[in-house]
Amino acid sequence: MSNTTTNADGHVTEKAQPKAIFACLMAALAGLMFGLDIGVISGATKFIQQEFQISDQVIEWIVSSMMAGAALGALGAGSLSAKLGRKKSLMLGAILFVIGSILCGLATSPTMLIFARFLLGLAIGIASFTAPLYLAEVAPENIRGSMISLYQLMITAGILLAFLSNTAFSYYEAWRWMLGIIAIPGVLFLIGVFALPDSPRWLIMAGRREEAIKVLHRLRGDEKVIQQEVAEIEEQLKVPQKGWSLFKENANFRRSVGLGVLLQVVQQFTGMNVVMYYAPRIFEGMGYDTAAQMWFTAAVGLTNVLATFIAIFLVDKWGRKPILYTGFVVMAVGLGVVGTMLGMGNLSHGQQTFTVVMLLIFIVGFAMSAGPLIWTLCSEVQPLKGRDFGIGCSTFTNWIANMIVGATFLTMLGTLGQGTTFWIYAGLNVVFIFLVFLLVPETKGVTLERIERNLMQGKRLRDLGQ
Repeated sequence: MSNTTTNADGHVTEKAQPKAIFACLMAALAGLMFGLDIGVISGATKFIQQEFQISDQVIEWIVSSMMAGAALGALGAGSLSAKLGRKKSLMLGAILFVIGSILCGLATSPTMLIFARFLLGLAIGIASFTAPLYLAEVAPENIRGSMISLYQLMITAGILLAFLSNTAFSYYEAWRWMLGIIAIPGVLFLIGVFALPDSPRWLIMAGRREEAIKVLHRLRGDEKVIQQEVAEIEEQLKVPQKGWSLFKENANFRRSVGLGVLLQVVQQFTGMNVVMYYAPRIFEGMGYDTAAQMWFTAAVGLTNVLATFIAIFLVDKWGRKPILYTGFVVMAVGLGVVGTMLGMGNLSHGQQTFTVVMLLIFIVGFAMSAGPLIWTLCSEVQPLKGRDFGIGCSTFTNWIANMIVGATFLTMLGTLGQGTTFWIYAGLNVVFIFLVFLLVPETKGVTLERIERNLMQGKRLRDLGQ
């Protein structure tokens, strides 16, 4: 019996082979490392500050040094994955991740900790660019969307696991174990990467066509599918990437790059990563003790995981803009209430519980909207010839904006107070509602070719999906 199906336009697809699924699952584990690295620092900051007797500003540097490394890693990941290949780039990311994790656990000074976190950032910057690229190139087309969604889900799962691990080690104030133990999944990921094949697309780009066909035999198994995929890759590679030259020459492309950059700034200034990096400090401000701070932080991680499924199920039913509107309204209300309650001070038990619930509602708003959808939109609005350049610019911006948020939150708390700080983030989410209305196109059910054609014809950004 044939394992293939043919759709209306004659395109042959095949049921996913076990080896292809294994390759996708291993690559998706890069998302788990990503999430672990984001989540692990939140539970450690209090104990690091106590041991080294350092200020909030030094803690901000320890937190944000990871994002500085990630920005640099993401900036070089494109050329790295083109020269070394996707597999070797993932291996390099895994090695840096393991080394950085171990150094974090062994750190004898804040300076060493900042350096180790920077190494971890390099690893995450490389992996966050390369893993989705590898997934897109290795996954059979009939499961490609679900595999890339799995990568996003693994990030949230990694954050949750880090929060749970932090909670367990917090009873012993063992911050070195909090930071160091994530080397174990890093080692397991590195071992798994050795078993992965090279990307067929990269092999063809490198002039190794016969190797690419052998890999496709392992991943696909059907000769018709293999011939079709090789022909499609070779056809796509005839369209050269002209990112920088196109950016200089074409004002319409500059508009799409600018939109991608703006969207990433929007995503970071929702305040989500403030909660991810400093959740225990936020719960301390509500009046909770250390144990409660850590358990509520784990609840933040669980809420983030569960709410991500909302986006996965609704994105192609509701459309991008309705989900973004809903998410920003929920986030603005959630943070506005949190700011109001924290501004009151000396909360009763009932008021504390209400404030926690509103913070979790904020998490739901982000995870169902700006979290996954910003990445989707950033890829959809870039024309084919400049897609790598456009996505590279938006990814770099994401980490820089992330770093700014991480490096300023405690200072804002200290100078402006808890209530005002959260009101500022709530106000930004209100501004973002208007930005979505003015600039963001509805791309639900619209082909990338149509979006590109509208862009190059000079249509308004909000009309690119019409």
